[in-house]
Amino acid sequence: MRKYVLQRLLLAFITAFIILSLTYILVAALPIIGTFGKASSMFAYYQDQVRLGYALDFPVEQTGYGTRLWYYVDSTGIAHYWYKRPILELYFNWLKNIITKWDWGRSTQIKLNASAISIIMQRLPVSMYLNIISVIFSVPLGILLGIWAGLKKNTWIDHTISTLVMVFISIPSFVVITFMIWIFGYQLGWLPTQWPSTIMPVNTKVLGYIIPVFALSFGSICGYTRFVRAELCEVMSSEYLLLARTKGLTKNQAIVRHALRNAFVPILPSILAEFIGILGGSMILESIYGIPGIGFLYINALNTKDYSVLMVDMAVFTLISLVAGIVLDLSYGFIDPRIRMGAKK
Repeated sequence: MRKYVLQRLLLAFITAFIILSLTYILVAALPIIGTFGKASSMFAYYQDQVRLGYALDFPVEQTGYGTRLWYYVDSTGIAHYWYKRPILELYFNWLKNIITKWDWGRSTQIKLNASAISIIMQRLPVSMYLNIISVIFSVPLGILLGIWAGLKKNTWIDHTISTLVMVFISIPSFVVITFMIWIFGYQLGWLPTQWPSTIMPVNTKVLGYIIPVFALSFGSICGYTRFVRAELCEVMSSEYLLLARTKGLTKNQAIVRHALRNAFVPILPSILAEFIGILGGSMILESIYGIPGIGFLYINALNTKDYSVLMVDMAVFTLISLVAGIVLDLSYGFIDPRIRMGAKK
């Protein structure tokens, strides 16, 4: 198991390196739009870009060199012509700054010359809280509905739950949040129509979580219900459960000790996968509801071509996905001791 974990960690590192390297090279090839701000702030920004190895400063204009980033004459009368370095130089300097300084670049649009990683760290808690609350809300409810439907197989309860799940699972989360904003926000006035600001009262901030949490949980509840019902129905018809009944166990004892325990082997690890799915799907919801999380930041950085912030945001999503995949595989061994990942045949 230890060897398998080390192999998976090494593979995850190589995968993240390849993904981020290819992404950076492709992003560096995109056209650049000019930065905005005070002349002094922009001067400090481009001087910092020269120090980090992303730009070159010439006293005269260079014809045919490459993309000119900005032109400025400082207080001493010295002219500065900043040019973008070649893509491969940008890439290797980017790697060097990350390894030696843990510097992922500076923002060009969202917050001029601010550290991109500091911008991400300010927005990350909001997205994490929102998605964790959604998982806490959706997992128990989805599992309970799935167990109820599985135990009442082929009854009106099962048919009703299954029908509702098939109908509601096809509705995208952004459609759900749009209707909730329109009904509970504008029509009834019960809930905020957008994410409350930091100056709002505590009760308003709490109410602000209801619409996005429910919209994120809607599809997850239906998914868990369908998955749990299918697993439980398969286990309930197995031979070992019939053997448990013939040994004298009651129906409830057989269900609790054998059916539910074996059915949960593939169910519990799926919670991590569902969390990653919710985190990725929250990009659109954060944009619609104005939630200042990393999902909304990703869309904003992409639209404004703030490539440094975009790369850090991409790195966060990549890291979470890879780590969740490792934990997902290892969790099988903890749930069922018979499973040992990486063991020889």
